[in-house]
Amino acid sequence: MAEPLNTNMVVLNGVDVIDPTELTWGLSDVSASDAGRDESVTMHKMRIGQKRQYNIGWAMIDPVNASIILKAVNEKEHFDCTLWDAMEAEYQTRTYYVGDRSAPMQQWMPDRADGKLYSKLSFTLIEV
Repeated sequence: MAEPLNTNMVVLNGVDVIDPTELTWGLSDVSASDAGRDESVTMHKMRIGQKRQYNIGWAMIDPVNASIILKAVNEKEHFDCTLWDAMEAEYQTRTYYVGDRSAPMQQWMPDRADGKLYSKLSFTLIEV
């Protein structure tokens, strides 16, 4: 099996991990608690801040790399990640927490080191 690509595209909690096959940048507005629609149905968004989030995934990932990634995001409740920021056009380090994690099995041949794969490992990183 060829070595997975690692260009330091993503650094999770100080751990350089293999490059994801999917990385989607997102930006969410945080509105004031009294934001909403008034009786004339006009929306008052009242943005008080913005937070980044990333949907990130690795396709056909082996158990060793999946374990490294999962341990990196599971160690602490909040942790620093370095990722490419689409709006700022540069790598940025920010503090995130991780959403639900999943890793469905693709194949599992116990006698072969290259016969164990998850079809995908994925989760969402949400800026604190």
